[in-house]
Amino acid sequence: MSEFQTVKNSKKKVRHILALSGGKDSSALAVFMQGKIAGIEYVFCDTGEELEETYEYLHRLQDFLCTKIHWLKSEKDFRYYLDLYNGLLPDAQTRWCTRMLKLKPYEDFIGEDPVISYVGIRADEPYRKGYVSTKPNIKSVYPIVENNIRLEDVERILEESGLGMPRYYDWRSRSGCYFCFFQQKREWIGLKKHHPELFERAKAFEKFDSDTGDRFTWNQGESLDELMLRSESILAEFAKRTKREANAFKAHQKLKDVWGTDTDDTDSLSEEFRRL
Repeated sequence: MSEFQTVKNSKKKVRHILALSGGKDSSALAVFMQGKIAGIEYVFCDTGEELEETYEYLHRLQDFLCTKIHWLKSEKDFRYYLDLYNGLLPDAQTRWCTRMLKLKPYEDFIGEDPVISYVGIRADEPYRKGYVSTKPNIKSVYPIVENNIRLEDVERILEESGLGMPRYYDWRSRSGCYFCFFQQKREWIGLKKHHPELFERAKAFEKFDSDTGDRFTWNQGESLDELMLRSESILAEFAKRTKREANAFKAHQKLKDVWGTDTDDTDSLSEEFRRL
């Protein structure tokens, strides 16, 4: 018997919790799960550094679900932890922002209750892990994967619900903080265009120590000001690669028609393309 089963068999009632990011996948999961689990709880971990479009979309989703979304927030804000980490901006290795501003409030909300946590990872995202707790009272499940729901299905679910896609997808590929270090370079350019005041706030977090030569920047080896000097070439290169990817996809489709086979990676972009 697993540790989770031991907790599940205790006298405590198992809670069902679906964590929302304000992005398309977790939102589609919420729509998909509507009416399937009695008493399911919806939560959103607010870092305090989200885009206004994210908050707007979550309010619309809450109205659609006719159920309260619990807004969780860390007692300490991003600036507190930035000072705690001596000005070291979070990156893909440290990710202290995720740990302190999202995971900790979420696990505090759960406490020691036995919980089934519903995670919005798609069937066409084998490279994503999602939230996996080390706490024995939390079990993660993946209904979208189990039901073979892919990107086109997510988009269809949201369109048919009337919610559509969050507006930031017009220029951005992910949910999250406006200064997310996972942003592609073109998305920093998009941030400056659509939210110039937030771009300036992100710039203000970057630090340069003239005595030691240390640079704390959102992009390795390049400040946001330096990135903007290359904005035209970044967008031009992205446009070229988008065209190449589209042509490669068409060629793949023709080959697939010949062989009569299906693949799981027709929607994925090359790793180089993701970084743009």
